[in-house]
Amino acid sequence: MIKNSFIFLDKVGNKSEQSLWNRGIKDWNDFLKVKKIKGISIVRKEHYNRKIHEAGEALNQENYGYFINKLPQKEMWRLYPQIRESCCFLDLEIDGYGNIVLVGISNYYQTNFFVRGINFEKEIIERELAKYQAVITFNGSSFDLPRLKKFGVNIGWIHMDLKPLCINLNLMGGLKEIEKQLNLKRPAHLYGNPVDLWQAFHASGDKEYLDLLIEYNREDVENLKLIMEFVYKKMREKAYKEINPTK
Repeated sequence: MIKNSFIFLDKVGNKSEQSLWNRGIKDWNDFLKVKKIKGISIVRKEHYNRKIHEAGEALNQENYGYFINKLPQKEMWRLYPQIRESCCFLDLEIDGYGNIVLVGISNYYQTNFFVRGINFEKEIIERELAKYQAVITFNGSSFDLPRLKKFGVNIGWIHMDLKPLCINLNLMGGLKEIEKQLNLKRPAHLYGNPVDLWQAFHASGDKEYLDLLIEYNREDVENLKLIMEFVYKKMREKAYKEINPTK
């Protein structure tokens, strides 16, 4: 989908992009092949050509960070096929005061947990995140990332937030509500309040409560993967109808 995209070019928004699609310019190759495009000056066309070549080179070198601050945040999903193998899914839990007590970071092969009082350190978390080019969250723009930033974690990767994408697809509510709408099931004992689990662990020292909190978080990050796959498929189908309106 990224090679069908033009909104990473300066002064090109969704309407301009759609106009290009409607005129048969459906991908970067189409754009580069034509000499003139109505509404785009020769000078600007040459500038866009250079930027498209630059973007193509970035993709070839797997330098997906090139698109940070170029591709609108809400459109970062278009990069998903390229970053699938170099992304992670992140979800954190907080205590009753809003402090982070646990961070789960998962790729498609394993999940690592960082727990306050055990291995929850800024340098350790940054070292883990440095393995990836992109981070995928649910409502991370408002919840997870501001808290990590406040904790001192350097925020410098591509971020895909699933919540606005779900809203775009008329999937409303929090993560648990989205799971139900997509028929993603989790064990009944992992539907509780994670804040209560941390408080019980902190008060009693009983590791059983911590284990439950970790399993709760594991369900969150594992389901993020399934939601991302669903969202990408549906967003691509929606965009494809705009690129090929007669089909």
